[in-house]
Amino acid sequence: MIVVATGPSASGKTTWCRRRFPANTVPEGAAELGESWPEFASRRWAQAVRMEEERGLAVCDDDPLKLHYGWSLTRVGEMTRREWRDEVESHRAEVVAGRLGFADVVLVSAVVGEELRRRRNFELHVRLVEPLREWYRAVEQAGASRVVWELPDGDVPISRGGRSSAALFDAVIRELPS
Repeated sequence: MIVVATGPSASGKTTWCRRRFPANTVPEGAAELGESWPEFASRRWAQAVRMEEERGLAVCDDDPLKLHYGWSLTRVGEMTRREWRDEVESHRAEVVAGRLGFADVVLVSAVVGEELRRRRNFELHVRLVEPLREWYRAVEQAGASRVVWELPDGDVPISRGGRSSAALFDAVIRELPS
């Protein structure tokens, strides 16, 4: 099973992953020089798939299929519609090729805590919270992943998603508000 812990900056996802699943966490990381976002996303997805094959569980500190960020930036006017369409197209190509997919379970921590208030770009990150919720409601409605709206203290729900399905990817995009 592949699980994603996601949310805005400083929402507790990294702390939760390290505390709950230290040996099964795929860290958020950073793109390498010259690496595109889809290439970076695909590399993280491959890490998660390998970890799942070896250990039965991979927990990703933020979503390898990080289109929620581009969607959120577009919704708040920080990215153009053309840039958004380009991101969708390039990420879809990775999904179609099987190099990127949807996690089985997505845990969304959409809280705005005190730590976020101390972060650089506080106002922007607060503006991104509602579009992040829109993205994962679309993921949930399309049936691409099981979405849980918290980082649970107890067991992580078990579920199986569609993974690298172009049909699911397209369904998520169709579910997004206009």
